[in-house]
Amino acid sequence: TCHKDTRAKLLREIYSWAEGQDGRCIFWLRGLAGTGKSTIARTVARRYYDQQRLAASFFFSRGGGDIGHAGKFVTSIAVQLAQNVPEAHVHICTAMIERGNVASQTLRDQWRHLVLRPLSKLREPGPYVVVVDALDECDNENDVQILIQLLSEARSLDRVRLRVFLTSRPEVPIRHQFGQMADADHKDFVLHDISPLTVDQDIKSFITDELHSLGRKFCLPAGWPGAEVILQLVQSASRLFIWAATACRFICAGRQFAAKRLDTILRNDSNTAVAPEKHLDQIYVTVLQNSVSADYTEEEKEEQYRMLRYVLGSLVVLLSTLSVQSLSKLLQSTDEEVGQTLWDLHAIISIPQDPTQPLRLHHPSFRDFLLSKKRCNDENFWVDESSIHEKLASHCLQLMSTPDNLRQDLCSLSDPGVLRSEIDERKITTSLPS
Repeated sequence: TCHKDTRAKLLREIYSWAEGQDGRCIFWLRGLAGTGKSTIARTVARRYYDQQRLAASFFFSRGGGDIGHAGKFVTSIAVQLAQNVPEAHVHICTAMIERGNVASQTLRDQWRHLVLRPLSKLREPGPYVVVVDALDECDNENDVQILIQLLSEARSLDRVRLRVFLTSRPEVPIRHQFGQMADADHKDFVLHDISPLTVDQDIKSFITDELHSLGRKFCLPAGWPGAEVILQLVQSASRLFIWAATACRFICAGRQFAAKRLDTILRNDSNTAVAPEKHLDQIYVTVLQNSVSADYTEEEKEEQYRMLRYVLGSLVVLLSTLSVQSLSKLLQSTDEEVGQTLWDLHAIISIPQDPTQPLRLHHPSFRDFLLSKKRCNDENFWVDESSIHEKLASHCLQLMSTPDNLRQDLCSLSDPGVLRSEIDERKITTSLPS
């Protein structure tokens, strides 16, 4: 969530809209990559969860399996609504009984039957808040436009106030859909239009708090790293919160070498007169370069570069996120090799201690960076997307072709006419190779 001293004015505006009498049912927060939209969405969701006013939330993430598309959007909202609003539970259960196949129907039918109708029967007026983050990460433009249409139907509820807080990049399909909507139905806020002085002050507060906390933890000199250095870091961030967050994670992960890592960032990002995206690209390059030890021989460096391209490339192009354990099996490598490759990349990747839990990028901009030859100007790290897809396809076929994996009658049913929908899910789960 947002640091305690940041985004104060914007959050007050969001809370005033959600809790007041504003007739606009959607608050659309749009901004460029790395400007802090998801953090604000998490902050809003946390506030209303604590107040028992959060109806539901959905955080889209491209390549994140079921959160990368709209297929499970409405059913997820309905399940959360039934859990978070006790009065809605019985109405949603009734709706499911009335139409048992509703989950296979259109998004519009699902929305009206599982969400709007149950909400219309509530006695408590609310307000109830739905948080939808990173709508631009949904993989189907048509679904994106349909979801905006459906969310705007919250205005049709007479007895209940449903507020929809939605974030996205300012992509054309989303702008177009909101352009078709009456101004009276939605409130817009452009995140990157906030005063640069305000954003810089917020980033300064965040960096100062993070580095002072690190300094106390590792007994660095009082006030480390000093006001001048913090100002330089703020300038390098170019009003991108993701730059500040990535830089701080990188420095803090250095532990006793934190000061050395700080010097690396300052040395590699000395030119502040470039576009914000360039600064973000540079911090990614700095983190990647730091993961390859200068003490390696040239042969060892080449091997490390190859593994980085292979592992990171696979991670960013896969449709669903995988754990270290699953990824190593797919890449025909060992858990140790994959783990060691990612060992020093906690600044850009969330790496759980449990090797069976999925790896996740801290921010989708890293995927954009790694797959763009123009942005990733270090050939050692740039990932050729078509090449990595080809390798993964080959590995998938090899993996499925082994004797212990795919075979005829995998569930041992001895009945070739049985439909998948007729087989118990537990039977399928236990029959699939681990």
